[in-house]
Amino acid sequence: MTERPNSRLCIFLKEGAEEAACFYAATLPDTTIDHVQTIGPNMSMVLWSCMGTRYTLMDGNEAFAPKQDHSISVATLDQAETDRLWDALTEGGSEGNCGWLCDRFGVHWQIVPTALTHMLSDPDREAASRAQAAMMSMKKIDIAAMRAAFDGLRARSSTMAT
Repeated sequence: MTERPNSRLCIFLKEGAEEAACFYAATLPDTTIDHVQTIGPNMSMVLWSCMGTRYTLMDGNEAFAPKQDHSISVATLDQAETDRLWDALTEGGSEGNCGWLCDRFGVHWQIVPTALTHMLSDPDREAASRAQAAMMSMKKIDIAAMRAAFDGLRARSSTMAT
């Protein structure tokens, strides 16, 4: 009896699949490159795993560039990890709202602190709504500001006069 093959999400990049996979493996926790296969001139197929999820990156062309409606969501443990990943992934890319970004390879990501998930799913729906409203005004998620909103505290602006 043969073993069932695994499934992988396949992401086509305009170019740079191997470079992107190397960057992800160096940046994201528990991320490895499993296999690199040359499939044509300046074209590679890279099998890689990120935090237990399997992916394939392939070089393609403009028609196969990643789209915003497909993203990789990474749960972070604290603000330091959120900041580190956000800074690394937005370098040469662009920031979006509510923890979304696009990296320099055109791949879209959501950097989601676990604290955000806990606050938004809290049974206290009023507190969760305050946290969600705070999140909607952010690019990179600021856990302390979300916590203040969740707790019903007015966030202090660093630009306020004292």
